[in-house]
Amino acid sequence: MKKWGKFPGVMIFWGVLMMTGISGGGERIILPSPGLRGEVSVEEAILKRRSVRSFLDDALSLGELSQILFSAQGITEKNQGFLAAPSAGALYPLVIYAVVGKVEELTPGVYRYYPQGHAIEKVLEGDRRGELYRAALSQGAIRGAPVSLVFAAIYERTTVKYGERGIRYVHIEIGHAAQNVYLQAEALGLGTVAIGAFYDEEVARVLSLPPEEAPLYIMPVGKVRK
Repeated sequence: MKKWGKFPGVMIFWGVLMMTGISGGGERIILPSPGLRGEVSVEEAILKRRSVRSFLDDALSLGELSQILFSAQGITEKNQGFLAAPSAGALYPLVIYAVVGKVEELTPGVYRYYPQGHAIEKVLEGDRRGELYRAALSQGAIRGAPVSLVFAAIYERTTVKYGERGIRYVHIEIGHAAQNVYLQAEALGLGTVAIGAFYDEEVARVLSLPPEEAPLYIMPVGKVRK
């Protein structure tokens, strides 16, 4: 194993390089620029945050999806490539997919998010919400939401530096990113819920994940059914 600990700048570069990923060859869609000021305070979002499992049958706007993805893994410091959620060693092991059913300006499919350039790339055609719903023990929130985020992790990005301890750091990091999504959804007047109950192999099959990516979380996002 290479010893990178004495070279933090190298580690940051390595993390940024890895989190950009390798394109699957599809056309990337540049997302609308995320807003950096909102009408809901952090304190209010924390107070009102709840897990939501029932959604209206309404599409999200592309801007709303853009803002949600930015909150999870968007670049917040361009010079060093720091992302919205803290990451041990700035290694950024998380990969985010949007399983899109109803998002304005997008056709249904599975899209991978690329923080570098704030873009998405379609990796699979067609509405996969039904398949994802079945892979996740038939939890209705996934079938009913217009889009679900699937968080996967490439553990080796972190364990290459921290060894087995890095597995814990990856799990801590996904909690940071998920809470960002919760608070951003609340600020946008949307709802979400973090789901960890699913068949790993089935979710990986539905998304055609490469073998090095392990699915960890599903977060359906939509307009709240009152």
